[in-house]
Amino acid sequence: MRNRPIGVFDSGIGGLTVVRALMEALPQEQIVYFGDTARVPYGVKSSATVAGYAAQITDFLLKRDVKMLVVACNTMAAVALNVIVDMSPVPVINVLDAGAAAAARASRNGRVGVLATLTTVHSGAYVRALECYRQDLAIVSQACPLFVPLVEEGWVDHPVTTLTAREYLTPMLAAEVDTIVLGCTHYPLLRPVLARLAGDEVALVDSASTTAAQVGAMLRASDLACTQARVPRHEFHVTDFPQRFRAVGELCLGRPLPDVHLVHW
Repeated sequence: MRNRPIGVFDSGIGGLTVVRALMEALPQEQIVYFGDTARVPYGVKSSATVAGYAAQITDFLLKRDVKMLVVACNTMAAVALNVIVDMSPVPVINVLDAGAAAAARASRNGRVGVLATLTTVHSGAYVRALECYRQDLAIVSQACPLFVPLVEEGWVDHPVTTLTAREYLTPMLAAEVDTIVLGCTHYPLLRPVLARLAGDEVALVDSASTTAAQVGAMLRASDLACTQARVPRHEFHVTDFPQRFRAVGELCLGRPLPDVHLVHW
């Protein structure tokens, strides 16, 4: 059981920010990644549709004999976590809770902004999660439906991206937030642009490193941590455009990717 892989899944390429943090924190652990590139973005779809997708992907990864599931998609964590947990006989970690906990700790003035997909914002999941950690917070949420397509296109440092980010950040900066949660795993890939626009006084919080820490703690607590000194063979599965995923994915991970497998439902 200890030598089985960790299953990580997202609507597309954004979950690789979590994969990178896992590779750095837990280098001996094998990862099986699933990116639903044929149906990205999830953030403009209904909760019922996202829940159906989540169930399909969960079934796929459980059949890969994983020892843990990491929901590296804030939208799925916001509206489909119960579906995933009910299906899974193995532990489930999700990025939304990890991001909320980190943001609540980081804020000094109690004003927190949440950049997320439309579905995540409408679910209210981040507001509820943040208030679980700190009830004194003033929270400003902003849906950013254009961010995921820009990242999937590889336009992480493009004039169009800068103009879009400025529009999304304006209400938060006017509200004098001191912490902004990057509430989608695609968004950390836009961190240079967002940091430049937000300024040095605003902390940008993403859930990748916090999620990796939670995974490590859960593996140890459950006696599931790999005990072999090994170089793991990771697997990457997508539902469309494996060549483009591999090209952009290597930029995200900072290392070569092995073959990316195309999944046919």
